[in-house]
Amino acid sequence: MATRALPLLWTVAIISSACGGSTQEDTTTDRVDSVLTEDVIRTADPYARGYTDGDFPRIKELATGVYSYEQLRSAGEERFATVSMFVVTNEGVLVADGQGSVEETQRMIDRIADITDQPITHVVICSDHGDHTAGNSAFPADAEFLAHPTSSATLEASANAPNRDVNAPPIVLPSQIIDEREVLELGGRTIEILFLGRAHTGGDLVVHLPEEKILFMSEAYLNRVFPAMRSAYPSEWVEMIERAQAMDIDTYVPGHGFVDSSAVLEEELDTYRRAVIRVIELATQQYEEGYGLEDAQIQANFGDLESWSLFTSQAPRAIEQVYAELDGTLPGESR
Repeated sequence: MATRALPLLWTVAIISSACGGSTQEDTTTDRVDSVLTEDVIRTADPYARGYTDGDFPRIKELATGVYSYEQLRSAGEERFATVSMFVVTNEGVLVADGQGSVEETQRMIDRIADITDQPITHVVICSDHGDHTAGNSAFPADAEFLAHPTSSATLEASANAPNRDVNAPPIVLPSQIIDEREVLELGGRTIEILFLGRAHTGGDLVVHLPEEKILFMSEAYLNRVFPAMRSAYPSEWVEMIERAQAMDIDTYVPGHGFVDSSAVLEEELDTYRRAVIRVIELATQQYEEGYGLEDAQIQANFGDLESWSLFTSQAPRAIEQVYAELDGTLPGESR
């Protein structure tokens, strides 16, 4: 059996959430197009949106058999959502990005099992960062793990790091490498795995459902989260987003922040593109005016971007990464 009816608990959770109450184990499920654009608070802060920790994880059905999964994570004192996506077919389930721990990834696996009896057969490592991969050992060992060569090398280096904690969960290395494009036909559904260019990690993959016109962008799209650039390629990131915008897409799914209506997500993707450009332009101006890195980090004024999640922790690092790009010292700069 490919799918089954959602448990009564989920229906109750929707009503409870609407009334302002829920329990930690509740999972809310609703159609993504039920959110009206004018009703959306444009922020990644769950509490500013009126949510509590008990409202997560949240699952939304983006199209028949296609679901986004949002779970809160912490960065310092801030909380925001890490987003995964999964596609249910009658020949298995494909998951795009895991969560940040074995416990949280197992929680997602359990929620998937509430929706379908089909096994998880494919896991796409869209971002190699730990908040999307640290729990991958919870997935079935016989699943196919797909990644870009850059992400594969990053994961292998982490797995073999001499100072790696012996008690840390194992790092799952990819079993299939995707250089540019791979097309999967799974249960009569076409799923494209694409590399649109270096962005947040250098090995960023996206998952494209051409019939449903859905594009899961992982950490190449951070909805109202300040551009996090610790391993980014700033100018190429802008170009990558523009390639995504040129595609025939109805729903762009971010890797962090909230999964809003399709119209809001499209607007916010362009807002995010312009945010990355603003970071680049401001840092470039400081660089050209001769500011040293520390001075640039201290006196930078990002205007309304300073209200975005992770601004305090990510802004100095973003300036540093733009400076590195201008100096030509990013890894693999000549390409």
